[in-house]
Amino acid sequence: MLNFVQIILSKLNFNIMTKTINIFLIILLAATTSCSQQANKKAAEMTFKDELTFDFGKILEKSDGTTEFVFKNTGKQALIITNVKSSCGCTIPTYPIEPIAKNKTGVIAVKYDTKRIGVFTKTITVYSNSKNSPIKLIIKGEVIKNK
Repeated sequence: MLNFVQIILSKLNFNIMTKTINIFLIILLAATTSCSQQANKKAAEMTFKDELTFDFGKILEKSDGTTEFVFKNTGKQALIITNVKSSCGCTIPTYPIEPIAKNKTGVIAVKYDTKRIGVFTKTITVYSNSKNSPIKLIIKGEVIKNK
């Protein structure tokens, strides 16, 4: 009988301990989520002037395949672009390396190599301290042969 009582008590203690740990983890998760949301409200944010996709339409071979994506830092902190990567070596992005203060604008320029004939769609991924990072920009079009 004593063993039975000890087993019951140990299970009760285990259940109480498990519930205590679960409650602690829920409180910890709620606090972490709350802190990240508050930090996120103060973060930088990239807002683009135009669409995130630029369509060149039909462009001639060896013509100027350059476009610009103009953005504004609509967040509360300085915006720092850490990296901009294109999906292909035929697409070269350039971007500001200095921080963009809040309410100031910046430009990401993208140059596509128009020596390649045919339809294209390229993705440029922008990494930053912005709360909406990473951002995907797209260029597309069709390079046609000169006559």
